[in-house]
Amino acid sequence: MNYPAGWEKARINKTKIGVIDVAPRDFVGYNALSEMETSNMYKFSKNMKFDMTISLHSQGEEIYWGANKIYEKKAFEIGKKFERISKYKLTTPAYESSFAGYKDWYIKEFGKPSYTIELGRGEEGKSFDFLKVKDVYNSVEEIFLYALKSVKEIE
Repeated sequence: MNYPAGWEKARINKTKIGVIDVAPRDFVGYNALSEMETSNMYKFSKNMKFDMTISLHSQGEEIYWGANKIYEKKAFEIGKKFERISKYKLTTPAYESSFAGYKDWYIKEFGKPSYTIELGRGEEGKSFDFLKVKDVYNSVEEIFLYALKSVKEIE
């Protein structure tokens, strides 16, 4: 949540819920690209110009697509296939969480499909159970294979 895609709005939204400094989650940084990992991913992605990106997060069994009312038909079609393959629900993030993420920035910057997959189920506020990694991987492995196939169909 530190990318230049509605960063100011993300900052306002997270400040409203009390996140104003470094925190385990929801910290948007002191300004867009202020955090090292974000800055490095930004530069790497600008250099690579991927045809599609998939970001993995750790809870929810959902696939997020689109960015702040930017939705592409092809991205939706691919996302629906991901949904059928994995049984994860294709959805859009809540409005207050639809700013300044990598997916949001990548779609805005390059106009190409970008997804965030929330892996597995867990308890809010608790770390992902790494004993379940194999099960979780098996549930999304076909997504990765289909993604590789589908990028050939994207311009």
